[in-house]
Amino acid sequence: MITVCGELVIDLIPASSPAPPAGHRAAPPPPQYAAFPGGNALNVAVAAARLGNVVHLMSRVGPGPFGTLLRDHATRNGVSPDALLAAAEPVSLAVVELSDTGSAGYSFHTVGAADWQWTADELARTWPADTRIVHVGSISSWTPPGSVHIADLVRRARSDGRALVSFDPNVRPSLIADAAAVRARITDLRRTADLVKVSAEDVAWLEPGADLDDVVTRWATEGPALVVITDGDQPLRAARAGGTLLRRRPPVVTVVDTVGAGDTFAAGFFSGLVRTGVLDRVALLGLPDDDLAALLDDAALAAALACTRAGANPPTLEELTAARG
Repeated sequence: MITVCGELVIDLIPASSPAPPAGHRAAPPPPQYAAFPGGNALNVAVAAARLGNVVHLMSRVGPGPFGTLLRDHATRNGVSPDALLAAAEPVSLAVVELSDTGSAGYSFHTVGAADWQWTADELARTWPADTRIVHVGSISSWTPPGSVHIADLVRRARSDGRALVSFDPNVRPSLIADAAAVRARITDLRRTADLVKVSAEDVAWLEPGADLDDVVTRWATEGPALVVITDGDQPLRAARAGGTLLRRRPPVVTVVDTVGAGDTFAAGFFSGLVRTGVLDRVALLGLPDDDLAALLDDAALAAALACTRAGANPPTLEELTAARG
């Protein structure tokens, strides 16, 4: 029912370094890193599957032990492997730097990686016919050569109305050589999608200095049925064309790191749409504000739970149910 199309990335996250021997005066040992399966698409797919949904993952999987780790992580968490495509190109890597507050920064190693090489034929062959919600976004949605074919897929899905289309730009400025081209691609995708989820950090890159209230209400008039701006531990904003601007405050938790939090929010919101049967544009536009607020709160709770543990480690349905109290 939910199809996620995008990249698979190995997140190399700092682990504790061994202490030098007593009395040792040499430089401290270099930091050690633990390899975690990640990437926007994988994180969203796993989070949605852990919440009890039927999920397909459309991704090009590189070879070697990292490719095996990514594939096994998806299937072990209940994600259907039928749309995973074996690729010859290498797996993408992201070296993660954590601030004192747990906020994550990324250094990417993605040149020539498998994720950006989609062809139109590959997308057509792997597209799951039972898709009711399709999510695209992050690096694969604006990186050529595959991005043009993903954009065509989004346009077809939107035009035939058989699947609700979701988009999250998840901007990574360090990977962007042509900012104008990426902004244009993102503008096209957000105007084509039914649901747009974007972070305040992304908005700051896309429209420097813009007011978040203005952005969420303006974007909602330009094509999508719903626009949501998340802002870390600050209130999120949601707007529909002609509707009320909603603000919802996320739960307060002790943050270990924020890796995968935005992806978990998206998956939590999709799960709520599936649970309530809101699976097309008309239904999303017609959802009462109180019902929409409840879905946003539930998604924010799922994201908050993901922040309480290391890496992209979203909650299960049982954990989310318990946390609702």
